[in-house]
Amino acid sequence: MESVVLKVDGMSCAHCITAINNAVGGLPGVGEVNVSLEAGSVGVKFDSGKVSLARIEGAIEDQGYDIVRQG
Repeated sequence: MESVVLKVDGMSCAHCITAINNAVGGLPGVGEVNVSLEAGSVGVKFDSGKVSLARIEGAIEDQGYDIVRQG
């Protein structure tokens, strides 16, 4: 399992947590999703052989949130 922490803008409430947990947690190969409103981040443990980071990011963006890309 790989782990990644993504910075995400636009999360502010319990609905945000539920939406991201359902969207990302429902992807094949995702083992764990941790949403932190305070940190503005989403931690994901996933099997990169079953799901790509791009697909995880896409699932978050499809819910209306923005991934903050570094650099």
